[in-house]
Amino acid sequence: MKTALAFALALMATPAAGQEMDHSQHAAAARDAETPAEDPEVGSAPPPAVPADHSADSYFPPERMAQARGVLVQEGRFSTLALKIDELEYRAVNGRDGYGWAGEAWYGGDIDRLVVSSEGEGETGHAPERAELRALWRRALDPWWNVEIGARHDFRPDPERTYAVVGIEGLAPYWFEVEGQLFVSNKGDVHLRAGANYDQRITQRLIVQPQVELNAALQDVPEIGIAAGLERLELGARLRYEITPQFAPYLGVHWERKLGGTADLTRAAGEKPSAVSAVFGIRAWF
Repeated sequence: MKTALAFALALMATPAAGQEMDHSQHAAAARDAETPAEDPEVGSAPPPAVPADHSADSYFPPERMAQARGVLVQEGRFSTLALKIDELEYRAVNGRDGYGWAGEAWYGGDIDRLVVSSEGEGETGHAPERAELRALWRRALDPWWNVEIGARHDFRPDPERTYAVVGIEGLAPYWFEVEGQLFVSNKGDVHLRAGANYDQRITQRLIVQPQVELNAALQDVPEIGIAAGLERLELGARLRYEITPQFAPYLGVHWERKLGGTADLTRAAGEKPSAVSAVFGIRAWF
């Protein structure tokens, strides 16, 4: 009896002669599993719509909640005034001690800022050999890079010059701070500047900062001692100790070299085209 029942069930489960089993649905399912959905490329999909329904509107007057959301958006926009002194230093050179400075003040938020910066150098007891002041509008391109546009005025050397400025500055991969600027003077001469520096932490407070700056000119400007081509190279390394993040004394070495035709003009003026100095100074921001 059990044998007959098992045989009958087997016949019911087996397709009739000449009848093939339909595997089309199984094949379609397998193809769907093997073929990923055609999603848009990551990062190029349009953003979702801004939510128009707010749960709080169900419990409080909607007009009051709309006002509160507007206040919250305004609170997220900030403007800050800051002063940063990158270098304020004494430079000890054999028979020719000097000084140097570099810093900036800015006002604005995380997207747009008004920046006033200055840098220069000179011999102790004398007027600066080089002194410049820049006023720039700086706008963020992304979290890492800013574009700059504005003006620069050189008080020294004589005669004074005023320049239009276009530049870019930011944080390159591996945490290198870099900048590049193009200057066009009111006399039509064009100059270029590029620089970079890097903070290497030895401890949480002790930091060494190597830096480099290269200047070039596209025309001869003999009245201010500049010839066409690479003009000046500066290399330095400063070891600072951060007593607080806002205040750090430092010491280091600074090397400056006039290049090409500019070096020839410097020699003709009775000066040396290169100098190495030990530096002592402070770095601070407020």
